[in-house]
Amino acid sequence: MIFYEKGEIILSQVREKLPEEGQGIKVKGRKGKVLRVEKSDDEKRYYITVETVSKKAEDSNKKR
Repeated sequence: MIFYEKGEIILSQVREKLPEEGQGIKVKGRKGKVLRVEKSDDEKRYYITVETVSKKAEDSNKKR
């Protein structure tokens, strides 16, 4: 699986289970949400588009 954020690859990883759209996910220590899951033409790869929450936003929420 290849994970993208804003058109850039943030992680390439082998997993047994595919994440579902809308599912919460943690990539490289950052919490995020799966926006889209696409299968490649060769059906061996999946492209997962994620939206992550910035660490600054998380920190400001903890202080409140």
